[in-house]
Amino acid sequence: MPVADPNRVVLTGENPFIRLSETDGAPFTTNASFWRIITSGAGPGHVLYIKSDLTADRWRIYSDNIAMARWLQATVQGMLNADLKDTSIPVTEAVFSKAGDARDYWTETAVAAGETLSLTWHDIGDPLLIHTYPNVGPDARAYGVCTVLIPALGARVTRNGVQAKGTAFPRVREERPFSTCALAFCESWTEER
Repeated sequence: MPVADPNRVVLTGENPFIRLSETDGAPFTTNASFWRIITSGAGPGHVLYIKSDLTADRWRIYSDNIAMARWLQATVQGMLNADLKDTSIPVTEAVFSKAGDARDYWTETAVAAGETLSLTWHDIGDPLLIHTYPNVGPDARAYGVCTVLIPALGARVTRNGVQAKGTAFPRVREERPFSTCALAFCESWTEER
């Protein structure tokens, strides 16, 4: 088996996510996908895609690199969530910061005109290393990924100090404890050459 993945790397960065619901198995009250991109087809930057009771159950996009946010919609994020292929969703310019230690808690903050959104992960579990290839296997997707997923049994999303409804729920992934919320660090997405 070769050591190097034979596919082309299309982006590298982080993609922590939060999926909250009021009861286990109920529809998400918040679905948030945060990206800190180091390299991509449209450069580096940050973007937060969020649909929540805090956003009137509509998708909102916040970014410091609009071209990258749109590129992600046309590629990996659009594959992960078909709703986000819609490039008519406005992108709000924002400034991003982070705080914490992934052993205990992690917070990502987006500040835009008149808005502050904070996403916090806590009750951190043991990391899993996941590696998939593009267009391979029964759940084949157009893109492969190599990522370190760190489950968080607790998560909170706030907008201007108001907390989103819902909570994280435990899951099992690859026969290991997981959650509906996770920090996804050291993440690289690939496509076939």
